[in-house]
Amino acid sequence: MRLEPITWERLTDALAGYLDDLRPADGGPWLKVAVDGAPAARPGELADAVAAELRLLGRDVLGVATSGFLRPASLRYEYGKEDPDAYYGGWFDTGALWREVFAPLEPGGGGRVLPDLWDPATDRATRSPYRRLAPGGVLLLHGPFLLGHWFPFDLTVHLRLSRAALARRTAEPWTLPAFERYETEVGPVDAADVVVRADDPRHPAWTGLP
Repeated sequence: MRLEPITWERLTDALAGYLDDLRPADGGPWLKVAVDGAPAARPGELADAVAAELRLLGRDVLGVATSGFLRPASLRYEYGKEDPDAYYGGWFDTGALWREVFAPLEPGGGGRVLPDLWDPATDRATRSPYRRLAPGGVLLLHGPFLLGHWFPFDLTVHLRLSRAALARRTAEPWTLPAFERYETEVGPVDAADVVVRADDPRHPAWTGLP
């Protein structure tokens, strides 16, 4: 994998410009983008920055965090609160993401997306209102373990941390085996369209655009 240094500002501008020219692969009116990465890599920050730049270009954008689509605590903690296998395969409600986020953005869909479903703090439904994404709009889904589910993304960006950087910056070390499993089973560096090395948050590097 060949990487070249870049600043976050240039990276954001490049991604936004690329997406502004990109057309959805399914022929529908909405682009669907993944910003994949462990919480320690802060994928939400990059997604927010790209969203802000796209809005300046006149695009309607909806950012959705997978942390808003957690399963209830009774399911997440069925095998204990620090089970890495449960975290990897059982914490995030991929069925709800398909139903509430991707299905409305299929060709012929109404574009009416639920931005979040479950509040982990209260362990209750958020009851957030639906958000209608205008034709030509862009969905930016961000969070860990986004690849390998056959989600219909038009562009996938993976924020990569080395094993040492991930261990150093992860607040919950019990989750580390889940990310090792993700690397082994999914291989996000090979699966993603764009890879960004974020070991040093001040000096990222990337593979460039597809």
